[in-house]
Amino acid sequence: MKNIVWLLAMIVSGVRFVEAQGPPITADKPIMLGSGSYTVNSLIEIRHTEMGDFSYVPIMLDYILTPNTSVAIQFPYIKYDIKNGASGSSLADIKIIGKYQFFRKDGTGKTFRMVAKTLQTLPTGKELDVMELSTGKYAGYYGIVAGYESLKYGISNELGYNWVPDGSLDALTHKIGLGLPLLKPQYPNKQVNLYFEYTNTWLVERDWYQLLYAQGIQYARKNVTFDLAVQVPLVNDMDADRKLKYSLFLGSRYSF
Repeated sequence: MKNIVWLLAMIVSGVRFVEAQGPPITADKPIMLGSGSYTVNSLIEIRHTEMGDFSYVPIMLDYILTPNTSVAIQFPYIKYDIKNGASGSSLADIKIIGKYQFFRKDGTGKTFRMVAKTLQTLPTGKELDVMELSTGKYAGYYGIVAGYESLKYGISNELGYNWVPDGSLDALTHKIGLGLPLLKPQYPNKQVNLYFEYTNTWLVERDWYQLLYAQGIQYARKNVTFDLAVQVPLVNDMDADRKLKYSLFLGSRYSF
């Protein structure tokens, strides 16, 4: 019951504060570039847990088909060192992402948008039983992402469900990412952004719950960005040998 209360509290907070900005680091955003544009990005995660240590290196190509639709494919590599277990490196689970923007309202220096999102995880990785990295099992994620961006601040808000038919990793997930630009708007684009991001995950079959907080900073220059974030658990209601210690994120993005 306490897991549901935490989750509902964060969802209500996201609705109250849906007046903010910025492309988040550990969350997602509904803002799309012009049709026909590409983005190549990578968000490396170095995850330290009671189970072991994992280094996850994904390369993703995102293509905007139309002003309202996008598709992306992610090829990830993982290096793992499990306590009292195996160690090595291999291809992780390949992911295919699709988005459809079904609502958009623009104003002077601001915009609010909503997209439907699906993320299909292919079972190409080893069965390490590591959430979001390498499970070796098919999963289908379905969610809604809402975001508001202005010249002063912004927020992204995502709610979705990850369905794993051949496993016990079904999860209800809610994310909020708040962005605060530190420099005045300028052209060509040059910006330093701070990010404050929360991730709620409830594994319904295992009755595990996590509330994670990520503090991040981003440097943007023209069509290139660089990201750095540290994520720590605020609530870690999981089996003792599976709890997260912390994750370090290093990212970059190039659009053309």
